[in-house]
Amino acid sequence: MAPWDSHFNVSQSRDPIMGSFHFVCILAITVRSMAKFSDELGSTVDYSNRNLTNVPKDLPPRTKTLNLSQNSIPELRMTDISFLSELRALILSHNRIRRLDFGVFKFNRYLEYLDVSHNQMRSVSCCPLVSLRHLDLSFNDFDVLPVSKDFGNLTHLSFLGLSAARFRQLDLLPVAHLHLNYILLDLVGYRVKEGETESLQVLNTNVLHLFFHPNSLFSVQVNISVNTLGCLQLSNIKLNDENCQQLITLLLELTRGPALLNLTLHHVETNWKCLVTLFRSLWPQAVEYLNIYNLTIVESINTENFTHSETALKGLKIEHVTIQVFIFSKEALYSVFAKMNIGRLTISDTPFIHMLCPQLPSSFVFLNFTQNVFTDSVFQGCSTLQRLETLILQRNGLKNLLKVGLMTKYMFSLETLDVSLNSLDSHAYEGTCTWAESILVLNLSSNVLTDSVFRCLPPKVKVLDLHNNRITSIPHKITKLEALQELNVAANSLTDLPGCEAFSSLSVLVIDHNSVSHPSAEFFQSCQNIRSIRAGNNPFQCTCELREFVKSLGQIPSAVVEGWPGSYTCDYPESTKGTPLQDFRVSPLSCDTVLLTVTVGASVLVLAATVAFLCLYFDLPWYLRMLCQWTQTRRRARNTPLEELQRDLRFHAFVSYSEHDSAWVKNELLPNLEKDDIRVCLHERNFVPGKSIVENIIHSIEKSYKSVFVLSPHFIQSEWCHYELYFAHHSLFHKGSDNLILILLEPIQQDTIPSRYHKLRALMAQRTYLEWPVEKSKRGLFWANLRASFITKAVLVDEDNVKT
Repeated sequence: MAPWDSHFNVSQSRDPIMGSFHFVCILAITVRSMAKFSDELGSTVDYSNRNLTNVPKDLPPRTKTLNLSQNSIPELRMTDISFLSELRALILSHNRIRRLDFGVFKFNRYLEYLDVSHNQMRSVSCCPLVSLRHLDLSFNDFDVLPVSKDFGNLTHLSFLGLSAARFRQLDLLPVAHLHLNYILLDLVGYRVKEGETESLQVLNTNVLHLFFHPNSLFSVQVNISVNTLGCLQLSNIKLNDENCQQLITLLLELTRGPALLNLTLHHVETNWKCLVTLFRSLWPQAVEYLNIYNLTIVESINTENFTHSETALKGLKIEHVTIQVFIFSKEALYSVFAKMNIGRLTISDTPFIHMLCPQLPSSFVFLNFTQNVFTDSVFQGCSTLQRLETLILQRNGLKNLLKVGLMTKYMFSLETLDVSLNSLDSHAYEGTCTWAESILVLNLSSNVLTDSVFRCLPPKVKVLDLHNNRITSIPHKITKLEALQELNVAANSLTDLPGCEAFSSLSVLVIDHNSVSHPSAEFFQSCQNIRSIRAGNNPFQCTCELREFVKSLGQIPSAVVEGWPGSYTCDYPESTKGTPLQDFRVSPLSCDTVLLTVTVGASVLVLAATVAFLCLYFDLPWYLRMLCQWTQTRRRARNTPLEELQRDLRFHAFVSYSEHDSAWVKNELLPNLEKDDIRVCLHERNFVPGKSIVENIIHSIEKSYKSVFVLSPHFIQSEWCHYELYFAHHSLFHKGSDNLILILLEPIQQDTIPSRYHKLRALMAQRTYLEWPVEKSKRGLFWANLRASFITKAVLVDEDNVKT
């Protein structure tokens, strides 16, 4: 708790209202007195409201601020705080301390703030403590003001709070030479014999604050004279017809000085007649600002004569009014305020339902009617507020935006209008809205306005606040706001950033907390004058559309984009949720349709070219034709009668060779095989007339136990030989056995084998062939190896079904 917070809490023996106002009144001066060392309060210990009866012993030695308020501590001893050598602020308010000896602070030479208010002290003994700036001894049980000559040594003292049951004229003489800024005098326990009058001279202070008993009628028998006084505050004033003049007499006495500019009354209970009398008495005085907080009007409200004479008063502020009169003339109440010849009037937090238009040209330049019950009828047709510059109607019952505009029709000097926190609705007005052309600042926030509000706005407005409404978009057809410099549309339902076609001078845009998912990067192109943008806390969709916007943000100085990068995060897709926009990355290829089309098209062309090349290189069409023919032959085989399929093998070997090698086959190969009863199938003698060549090849290979291929350079140049090798190889995998025998008749270079003969290339690379030797001496081994391939002869069936 901060040191000044103790005044907000009150003891059970004091009225809560009194403590509350005590807090309000000294808050400003306390902040000022603490400001000089607040940065140094690095260590704060708060033991407030702990039911303590003693100061804790385990306090950190480096404590700078110690709060012990609202406990039951009866006394303060040197041993309690002597070890706190760096202590700057000590709060002991609302305890049970009866006596205080300033000698206990002997070792606390840096102590600047001491609050022992709201205790039960009757005496203090003071010794020099020159570091004190704030000393509060108010709301105690002193008989007289506890100001001894030692107080004169407190040369840095700025705030002094005191209390006493009676006064002596020179009680404050010991501090007369000090430059006190604030003196608080607690008169709650003040008492004096009937008919006696006391005097008190307050020599030097800027602010004098007097607290009276909250539950007793105002009564004072003390003449207080002040040499210099800038601000006078009185708290807890309860008036009726009998004691009203006592207050006026006191005020006239205290306000005689020309330096008194500010008079503040807190917690005032009075009747209407006394209040008007108070106004009448203060009007000719030198006071410039009159403030009344927590005003309660009782008894009756009748018409009172109030002639508004020439006055130095510049402003009247009345906040939080309670009217305990239920039947009264509204004219009697409102006319008093409407006729005031002052520049500034504030009446807020009251049950006022209306305010009259002044009958004569008014001197009002500032009117603040926040938190009343005003309706759209207020100031309608009012032509006497031509000097009015600022009008505040926050938190009222306004509903019709068109009538609000009409209200300002004759306010020719109006520059600032605040109608926020009402129930204003902007229906689709087809006609022209009427506004005072002088309006520069317009606050329409926290209403129920929709998109149509942009068709009904002052044409020369520079600052427009529309946050927290129901705006979903900015229509294309709107009032041209060429002078608009600042636009606040936060907390609406906008889905995109507005362009500057209608806002050519826009320099500040606030559009956070909307529904902007993929803002257009064109905003920065159309809004060249933008100097500040706040667009964070929106549901950004981190897709391709957002890439250009993020890129544009990256090119703008960070001082222009408020909240960057912390409040700019991805919301969709789920995989990117929470990712800062500055870290969002997406492939350029996936976002550029033209580039993607070109890339895919190029890839397809490359793939097609590659496939075409491979097809040509490996002669894929040839293989497809062979596969087609093989499939057709197999299909015809399936349609062959079952008895034909059950026939056995007819040949031991099918021989495939080139016509150029036929002499070797007939002169060498056949004689050596057939002499061992190996039946050989040759195409020229065993192919069935009438069948196609392909069918004959397939039929011969299927009816042969082995397939012998005579390889030579002539063989690889023969397409029919390649067919026979292809079908034989296919039969190999179909039957699951090794039925190929390769005879290399002449050497063949690998690079001369066509690419489509990839199987032949593979077989020769593995050297799975018999090579015909040139030397005759080696031919015997060759024939032996070849006959070994037929060592297990298959059972054959001849044409007459006779087994061999």
